[in-house]
Amino acid sequence: MKVRVLHAPSGAWRFAQSFFLIAGLLGLGFAAYSYAARYVYQAYENREFDRAIAAKQVAPSLPPGSREQLPPAAWSRTLIGRLAIKRLGISAMVKEGIDEKTLGLAVGHIPSTAMPGETGNVGLAAHRDNLFRSLKDVARDDEITLTTLDSTYVYRVASFTIVNPGEVSVLSPSFGENTLTLVTCYPFYFVGHAPKRFVVRARQVAGGPGP
Repeated sequence: MKVRVLHAPSGAWRFAQSFFLIAGLLGLGFAAYSYAARYVYQAYENREFDRAIAAKQVAPSLPPGSREQLPPAAWSRTLIGRLAIKRLGISAMVKEGIDEKTLGLAVGHIPSTAMPGETGNVGLAAHRDNLFRSLKDVARDDEITLTTLDSTYVYRVASFTIVNPGEVSVLSPSFGENTLTLVTCYPFYFVGHAPKRFVVRARQVAGGPGP
């Protein structure tokens, strides 16, 4: 009878095992850190945003010498407001810019697109694996609200489509309409850099200067 001899794993195999184990732990650690940072940022800015709105509402009724001061002017330079799609459970602060740091914390306002309340197309972007994950279930006529310190703008979803990353025409304004465009990567469960973009177009129906 032959006896099968089991050889101990080689040094290279043990190194590979250790390497992939460490890489996996580091990946999990980074994901946990990113989630925690985004959660803390969103919670803090939500609270400060509500305080700012409350202070602005109260200030006109107070004597000039005792009016409460609004939060620092940094609000007007970095934070746009709060986006919400109630049916999808989306509620997130919107910050200026679409660099990786910004999108790791908030929904980003796409530079060169209109600001809320301006005539044109407001472009917003976020990652498909966090703040815009639920956007996969969007439907026509879903209501979207975009609240700033000055007003709340209400939009209704008109269409959604899948495009190539280079199709920037989706950010073009529509003649005679105030619109909102949401952009995220697609497919939603793709591993790695997704090859397409999922685009939601909505028309303003209330709030501020109407379309």
